[in-house]
Amino acid sequence: MNIKINSIYFSPTKTTKTIVSALSEKLSKSINNSNSVNSIDITLPKARKNHLNFDKNELIILGIPVYAGRVPNVLLDYLNSIKGNNTPAIAIVLYGNRNYDDALIELKDIMESNRFIVIGGGAFIGQHSFSKILGGNRPDKSDMEIVDKFAKQVHSKLKKSTIYNKIQVKGNRPYRPYYLVKDENNNPLYDFRKIKPKTKDNCIDCKICVDVCPMGSIDPDNVSSVKGICIKCCACIKECPVEAKHFDSPDFIKHKEELELEFLERKEPELFI
Repeated sequence: MNIKINSIYFSPTKTTKTIVSALSEKLSKSINNSNSVNSIDITLPKARKNHLNFDKNELIILGIPVYAGRVPNVLLDYLNSIKGNNTPAIAIVLYGNRNYDDALIELKDIMESNRFIVIGGGAFIGQHSFSKILGGNRPDKSDMEIVDKFAKQVHSKLKKSTIYNKIQVKGNRPYRPYYLVKDENNNPLYDFRKIKPKTKDNCIDCKICVDVCPMGSIDPDNVSSVKGICIKCCACIKECPVEAKHFDSPDFIKHKEELELEFLERKEPELFI
């Protein structure tokens, strides 16, 4: 078997990267591929200016985090620019222990509309971007054992045939709206898009937050200023060496606490092959 493996991931806090990279490496070893995995990190804005095209003798493993139960809307245009040519592919979504809702079926549909044949899919759990409790310390050992199992299943499927049947995954069509916190009358309680991180006085101006922001929204000349879109990935908060970045919005804090109360029970990965 001679197939080039490409791993592609959008992963501001590295959890999606952990799953996609591990799956790619295990697959590469299992098929005795002399070529190393071609790893493509599309997290930062500069990387999403590159046009990606793949042929039928390649395999791509594409992973994205779930935002509000869907594929992040800021990625839609770029994901639709990635083109295949009857290229086998694996779709991976990673969520913070609430639910992946329609994210996996949406990602699968995007890939298939761009001439990929999705031969496998997985929904995995990682630490929630808002919380240290939800999905805390995940992916963990148990999750990585499931990655290993999935790699073996994909390898077996690749060995059997070069003609692949499309898989079925969980999700709704039409897709459900992005998950929102609503009141008893089904109206959104607040506009989450307007909430942006704040910067404490202990900031050392190291610019790490600028470097890790996937939207390029933090002003390098004034790191307390968020001049563009904030997708609440919390990369700036989790990477800050002095914990200067934080959210102080009462709505954000309330929402985080409600999630931690309602969705604390451990979810397990789901595989589709």
